[in-house]
Amino acid sequence: MLVLNKSYQPVRITTARHAFLLLFGGRAQALCASYEPYDFAEWAELPTEGHEGPSLRTSSGRLRVPRLVLLAEYNRVPRTPLRLSRRNIFLRDEHTCQYCGSRKDLTLDHVLPRSRGGTSTWENLVACCRECNLAKGRRTPEEAKMPLRRQPVRPTWTVVVQLTGVHDPLPAWEPFLGDVGRVRKSA
Repeated sequence: MLVLNKSYQPVRITTARHAFLLLFGGRAQALCASYEPYDFAEWAELPTEGHEGPSLRTSSGRLRVPRLVLLAEYNRVPRTPLRLSRRNIFLRDEHTCQYCGSRKDLTLDHVLPRSRGGTSTWENLVACCRECNLAKGRRTPEEAKMPLRRQPVRPTWTVVVQLTGVHDPLPAWEPFLGDVGRVRKSA
């Protein structure tokens, strides 16, 4: 379930259990397919028959599992920086060499080589196959005539959602996640 703050900005992804705890405790409302908010009592009254999404069986009947939960009080957006690591660079670059498109024998490449003052930052590191890395050597992509397929950037929060394992966000989430759907479809 995608949790939104009271300004409808994504905050985190949670389990159905935690979403129901938030609803039942009055700390959140569930959003239906038309993005209308429902408190727990109203949500419990919604029919599960004909509903495409998952439902949960309880002692008093079935409940729809909400896809979106809107927090009642919380209005901040947590800023947790994504750690710069080999794994996260490969995830950002979709395990693809940023020069030739190969998916085999990947290493990291400094776009501006370290020997020429390049640093290990999101904007200067790319996934690169060993063959391209050796061919590029201590040159810039322009000097080596090896253009980058995509300029390396620091991931945004929406990319962080992708990097945490949500490769195909639910359609109901797309209005709140910005370009995640478009990034995935264009890849």
